[in-house]
Amino acid sequence: MSASPSPFDSKAFLKTLTARPGVYRMYDVAGETLYVGKARNLKKRVSSYFARGDHGAKTQALVAQIQHIEVTVTHTEGEALLLENNLIKALQPRYNILLRDDKGYPYIHLSDDEFPRLSFYRGKRGGRGRYFGPYPSSNAVRESLNLMQKLFPVRQCDNTFYSNRSRACLQYQIKRCSGPCVGLVTRERYLEQVRHAVMFLEGKNSEVIDELARRMEAAAAELDFEAAALYRDQIANLRRVQERQYISGNAGADCDVIAVASAAGAACVQVFFIRGGHNLGNKTFYPRNAAGADPAELLGAFLPQYYLTDAGGERPIPPEILLGQALEEDEVGALAEVLGAQAGRRVTLSSRLRGERARWVEMALNNAQHALAAHLASKANQLGRFEALQEALHLEAMPQRIECFDISHTMGERTVASCVVFDWEGPVKSDYRRYNIADITPGDDYAAMHQALTRRFRRLQEGEGKAPDILLIDGGAGQVRQAHDVLEELAVAGILVVGVAKGPTRKAGLEQLVLSGGEAPTILPPESPALHLIQQVRDEAHRFAITGHRQRRAKARRTSSLEDIPGLGPKRRQQLLRQFGGLQEVARAGVEDLAKVHGISRQLAQRIYDALHPE
Repeated sequence: MSASPSPFDSKAFLKTLTARPGVYRMYDVAGETLYVGKARNLKKRVSSYFARGDHGAKTQALVAQIQHIEVTVTHTEGEALLLENNLIKALQPRYNILLRDDKGYPYIHLSDDEFPRLSFYRGKRGGRGRYFGPYPSSNAVRESLNLMQKLFPVRQCDNTFYSNRSRACLQYQIKRCSGPCVGLVTRERYLEQVRHAVMFLEGKNSEVIDELARRMEAAAAELDFEAAALYRDQIANLRRVQERQYISGNAGADCDVIAVASAAGAACVQVFFIRGGHNLGNKTFYPRNAAGADPAELLGAFLPQYYLTDAGGERPIPPEILLGQALEEDEVGALAEVLGAQAGRRVTLSSRLRGERARWVEMALNNAQHALAAHLASKANQLGRFEALQEALHLEAMPQRIECFDISHTMGERTVASCVVFDWEGPVKSDYRRYNIADITPGDDYAAMHQALTRRFRRLQEGEGKAPDILLIDGGAGQVRQAHDVLEELAVAGILVVGVAKGPTRKAGLEQLVLSGGEAPTILPPESPALHLIQQVRDEAHRFAITGHRQRRAKARRTSSLEDIPGLGPKRRQQLLRQFGGLQEVARAGVEDLAKVHGISRQLAQRIYDALHPE
């Protein structure tokens, strides 16, 4: 008789969630999909299901059946909405009320009449003319059409109204239509306006937004702040409407997107399925024996096992496979030949990508990194690593709390020390601390460590916080000596001090553990779970220290959250704010939207996005 599965640990799972937008999928004990939902903030939205409150009977029943939750991180909320629709259509979860198909997406339709009409459209795209979309919401389309009336005097009335006019209507009087119904504009001039509208809908809209930005600045200079605010809102709405959707791409595109993330001796492989240009979801794999292998090596081992294991060809092979890591040319050629033979047609493996395909790979990489972080932080995995650490360090009892300190500065400027805490459930972020280091010689890491540890353990003496079982120090014998001296000065006993020194080649997996008793450094094997735990804690301390240092350095130099971004000078900041109508809309935009601004490269757009969306 098999053991019943353990209940879903919502507390541990919620600790791993990101605050970025995305889609979540809830599964029951049999692996059946219960519910698919989207969120602007995944952490807040999923947490709401498990918070105390007056949930309805349906929600309570749903939560009671949850055994597992998977998330897919997206770039924008609109992108999450489209992915949600795709997944609901494919999976048909029983707790989703509205199961929409492609007819549910809103579009902008341009008719093929002699004087074409722009209109809102929802339904099967079988009529003549051009369709632009799909868009994330009907409100966005209607706002777009309303704004386009002000920018391009193209008619939006239906043909019955249009063909029965004897004089121009109110739309002409308020300059929202050029009056083709009564011959007030030539066909050539009208079609020129239509061409401009199409350029805008295709994303070639820099000239239009520049004009609005100039009007906004002119209104502000004349102290007409009401008009300036209106122009600002128009810019924001136009940006929202033309927001690139990463989920839906070129019609007919069929491919798999595969990317690998590795850290702390573990790895995660993400496989996204793109069919007909739509993202139909993803699967997550955690390969065994991944310690010491780089992502490209893991990917090369994964591909043949994934596609060629089924001799019956049950797993479909798409015509193109997009790779997050580049493989050797010989390896790619051999794989393509074997996969093509099994599929009965040509199969292409690509890693040097641009445009839409590059964005798909980026999404797969982001999700692989997020899933791996959640996997490393899982309670069961973490407990096993603590047990391995007890054995590796020959401890009488399994440690319950680990603290790790690290130092960060730039040429001695704005030195910051970090302290991160881990227990059996993973990171204890409420106990994280940063220490701004002062009154030391710039660049003196020993003095910085001594000061940070003194402040930390003096507070412990005063009854603040818990004592760690193990104190990790990112450094060698010198840093360990500083920790030993501080604990001796403050008469703090019972704490094992371990220095984590990089090996001679400074490669991950070759770290030396320096103990405070003067013993010879210990080197654990690369596949050791104990070493993976130490690497995870050390890397988190390093990340937390660098983040604190950057924030401290930026605070002394900036008055805006944009001013600390390298490569974003005053002119580019001004251009960015003009194009989007304010900092709030800049923060809302995706990388592709930011990169459309004149002077903002793809790399700079990514830095801006990362700075405004810290994890």
